[in-house]
Amino acid sequence: MWYRVINFLFVFSFCFTGFAQDGLRTLIAEQGDGVYSLLRRSGVNPYENFDAFIALNVDNLRDSVHLYEGKTYLIPTITLDTVAVVDSIQKQTTEIKEIIGKDYPIFGEKHSGVIPKSERLRGAVYYLVSGHGGPDPGAMTTHRGEPISEDEYAYDVTLRLAKELLSHGATVFIIVQDKNDGIRDERILEMDRDEVVYPNKTIPLNQLARLRQRVETVNKLYTENKGKYQRLIVTHVDSRSKGQNIDVFFYHHEKSKSGRKLAESIHKTFQKKYKKYQPNRIYNGTFEDRSNLYMVKKTWPAMAFIEIGNIRNIKDQKRILEADNRQALAKWISEGLLLDFEE
Repeated sequence: MWYRVINFLFVFSFCFTGFAQDGLRTLIAEQGDGVYSLLRRSGVNPYENFDAFIALNVDNLRDSVHLYEGKTYLIPTITLDTVAVVDSIQKQTTEIKEIIGKDYPIFGEKHSGVIPKSERLRGAVYYLVSGHGGPDPGAMTTHRGEPISEDEYAYDVTLRLAKELLSHGATVFIIVQDKNDGIRDERILEMDRDEVVYPNKTIPLNQLARLRQRVETVNKLYTENKGKYQRLIVTHVDSRSKGQNIDVFFYHHEKSKSGRKLAESIHKTFQKKYKKYQPNRIYNGTFEDRSNLYMVKKTWPAMAFIEIGNIRNIKDQKRILEADNRQALAKWISEGLLLDFEE
C-alpha cells in the first residue's frame, strides 16, 4: 500500500509538472504573501489546491510552507491536460482512500484527509492538550479592533500538530476538542465556548476542576497504553506586556529525564530553524523545569509544555495570526518530536 501511495504521489506531481511546462500559470510572490493569500490572488480555491501547490513548488518553499518574496510560483489548475489526474480523483474511489489515508472529521471538512508521509512514528502515542477552552478562553486581547483569545490559536496549532504526527504513523489523542471548528486558515479565529475534553466531557467552570479533568483523562489513557512510548504536549499562548516580544519556549518536569530530553529536542529544532531562516536574529527561547505548573506536576507521561508567543505583542501576534505561521509552528514541533522518538 505504501509503495502505491508513493508511486501515485510521484505520478500526481509529474502530471502537474508536465502541464506546467506546457502552459501552467505562474505568479510572483509579493511582500506579505502566504500560500493561501497567493492562491486567492491567483483566483483559485486555496483549500482545494493547497496540496497540489506544495507538490509543484516544494523546491521554492522555505520549510515547506513559506514563500520567498519575488520568486515565481506555479499555480495548479484543473484543465483538459490533467484529465488523467481528475479521473483518478473522481472515479477511483478506492485508490484515493489509500492515498489520503484515514479521514479525520476533527480537522474540518477542508483538512480532514491525512496523506501518509512515513512510518517514522509508528508505535508512538501522543496526548495533545491545547490550553484553556470551554468557559475559559485564556489570555485575551484585540487585533485591529477584533477580539482574539488564547484557546482558539493554541487549538489550531494543536490540530495542525496532530495532523503532522498522524501523517508519520503515530497514535494521537486530542484531549481538548471542538468538533465544529477544525483547522482554520483565517487570521481572526472566532471565539466560542463549546470545547469538550476527550471523549466528550463538559469542561467545568472552576479552574482547578478543569485542570484535574485533563490530568485524569491523560493519566487514564497513559495507563491503558502502558508499555508504549508515550508523550504529552501542552500548548499555550502567553500573555505579557504589549512591548514584550518572546520566542517559543518550553517547560518540563524537573525530575523527568525523558521530559527534559523531549523539551530539549523541540528546542534544538527551533534553534536550527531560526539559524537557517533568520540568521541575523538570535533565538532566545529556552527550555527549563517548571514543576509548579499543575499539568506538569500531575501528569504521568513525559511531557513538554509549550508557550508559542505573547498574544498581546504585535510581533508575536503575527506568529499566531497567520495560518502559514501556525502551520510552521506545528511542523517544527513535529520535527522535534520525530527527533526525540528516533533518538
